[in-house]
Amino acid sequence: MSGSSFSALYLKELTEEVIPFWEQYSIDQEYGGFFTCIDDHHKIYDTDKFVWLQARQVWIFATLYDRLEQRDSWRKIAEHGSDFLESKAHDGEFNWFFSLRRDGQALVVPYNIFSYTFACMAMGKMHQVTGAEKYKNAVDQSLKKIIERAEKPKGHWDKSFPNTRPLKNFALPMILCNLYNELGDLVDETEKYERTNDCVNEIFDHFWDQKRGVILENVSPNGDFSDTFEGRLVNPGHGLEAMWFIMDLGVKFDRKDWIDKAVEISLSIVEKGWDKDKEGIFYFQDAQGHPLQQLEWDQKLWWVHLEAMICFLRGFELTSSKACWDWFDKIHGYTWKHFRDPKRAGEWYGYLNRSGEVLLHLKGGKWKGCFHVPRALLQLHEISKRLNI
Repeated sequence: MSGSSFSALYLKELTEEVIPFWEQYSIDQEYGGFFTCIDDHHKIYDTDKFVWLQARQVWIFATLYDRLEQRDSWRKIAEHGSDFLESKAHDGEFNWFFSLRRDGQALVVPYNIFSYTFACMAMGKMHQVTGAEKYKNAVDQSLKKIIERAEKPKGHWDKSFPNTRPLKNFALPMILCNLYNELGDLVDETEKYERTNDCVNEIFDHFWDQKRGVILENVSPNGDFSDTFEGRLVNPGHGLEAMWFIMDLGVKFDRKDWIDKAVEISLSIVEKGWDKDKEGIFYFQDAQGHPLQQLEWDQKLWWVHLEAMICFLRGFELTSSKACWDWFDKIHGYTWKHFRDPKRAGEWYGYLNRSGEVLLHLKGGKWKGCFHVPRALLQLHEISKRLNI
């Protein structure tokens, strides 16, 4: 690239475009918490609040304060969001709701383990930033719930008929790899290694399908392939995101074998997942090449490409793999061209059609908030800075 280093480019986009957008348009000064349903004209088009997105935004601003610059405004925004989470987002026993009305009245009862994991991650970062004991208590109680529910993430909301086609889902070991790494000294190092080692082994031994060269979203409890709609489902973005989580754990626990395996898997995922006709990474694929039931299968999503960029730049940093660099450079070019808003800047678009054209003129919604874009820009800035590029 010319005119600017990668490190400077990512930092400028993060601090001058993306974060100011969320600072200006997302903060609910009347009821607390954050708006996430914002269109590309900066209009709030829905006021419901989704606990996992509330928690993610708390984590972002606390992390910026912790890792980039100790701006009082960032800390205050994180505290603004964490106050709302503490007072409105759980039932008093740290069972975290899925969604709330604007005023904090619960809409959907606790059922999704990912409300728990991201709330736990947010509270953990708030403890690191403030030292307040209340956040440690929230982490301890939430982590207990997560461990209890790990075997059945949706509880009684699971619609499958018991013992007919039991499947386990990739998302849980994936997110636990990240959660335990993020909680720092709030979790004993021995316990952290044991739990993440279990998750990494489960991913490598059960969800990684070497024969087909993909990470499967669902497998049988013993890791066997299930030749069904659910069992054939592949989400390349999930696989690539998980691989950089594992690379980070490999650094932390001095497991070069984890790093090398994660790089190997990442390169296979992207080779299979790249759209050779239109460019970009597919949202969903079928491991056997059968027609997909997900109508959005060929869309190009913001988070998939951002997680891929982190994955390959981190892989290059740790292994000097030319293939990792080439994929990073290619995906950077596609992502920078297609997802940024050339007219109004700020937060990026999230949903493109197969040809790379904007499908939804929103900057945030029920599934997109202040998380993947700023997290990726921060990660990419930090890695680029270490690489001096």
